[in-house]
Amino acid sequence: MPQPLASFGSTPYHVSLLALPDAVISTLAGIYDVMNAASLMNLVPEGAPAPFHVEIVGEAEGSLALASGVPITVQRAIESIATTDIVIVPSVLLRASGWEKGRYSHLVEWLQEMHNKGAVLCSACSGVFLIAETGLFDGRDATVHFGYAQAFTSCYPEVVAHPERVLVIAGLRDELISSGASTSWHDLALYLIARYAGATTAQEIARLYALQWHQDGLTPYMIFEGKTDHGDADIQAAQKWLCTHFSVANPVEEMIKRSSLAERTFKRRFASGTGLTPIVYIQRLRVEDAKRRLERTDASIDNISWQVGYEDAAFFRRLFKRTTGLAPGAYRKRFRMPDFARG
Repeated sequence: MPQPLASFGSTPYHVSLLALPDAVISTLAGIYDVMNAASLMNLVPEGAPAPFHVEIVGEAEGSLALASGVPITVQRAIESIATTDIVIVPSVLLRASGWEKGRYSHLVEWLQEMHNKGAVLCSACSGVFLIAETGLFDGRDATVHFGYAQAFTSCYPEVVAHPERVLVIAGLRDELISSGASTSWHDLALYLIARYAGATTAQEIARLYALQWHQDGLTPYMIFEGKTDHGDADIQAAQKWLCTHFSVANPVEEMIKRSSLAERTFKRRFASGTGLTPIVYIQRLRVEDAKRRLERTDASIDNISWQVGYEDAAFFRRLFKRTTGLAPGAYRKRFRMPDFARG
């Protein structure tokens, strides 16, 4: 059984967990439970207050259907909240048309008001789309789900997005906090617990819930997709050829021959169109293929190195780690399906 920890502050920190129709229930409910974990898991000494008082808040009290259609109960309307210590916006599911600015103008105004009164504003995953509408992140760093990164940058070009980062803390008071893809809300919740209730409490809650910090960042989870909407037909043709020929010997030279462009012209247009030099683009394709092989086959790392186009396995190992943040063996250990789930 978990043992009660040392006493917390005399007054709980008020946490407003914002519910809106586009919110994802798994993130919202998970944050609610973990932020309440000191009470739920009997970590609070008898007679002492819990470190946090968490409320699910929204535009109106009562039942609210979230993005998946599952209803959740909004415990308190934002108009009744004069001040709060922490606001957390859970991840939201973007529509096919993207984020629609102005749809939640009342919530945006409330977020601005709470910030002006000293609240810390936090986003989980794509929840940053709503907070960014306040303009508070303009000129500052933030993170967002890597799958929504392009949409976020298009919507908020003034915000410096780092989708590979797990947690970004910004603002003059460290009061603007964003967490990256999906379950990196674990890192957000544990950070807040450590910041306001102490590292020991955060460590105990992480242990009880089997939560892990994403200390290697989110780069290992990201899939490389080369930019193809640049409108240069010659470079698009080269990219299409590379998709199935990246492992051949001297692929850059082969692409240049096939394009009928001068070498200097080809390299300049390739870099302009894709944002990467030809050799770096090829390296990214090769590493991406190696990731799939590490996940799905029993082939040795040396053999995979050869299959994707590298005779020098030592070079391949260095390149793989530099690109993904993990050595090939560590990547396989983390992402390969366990034996019991293979059927």
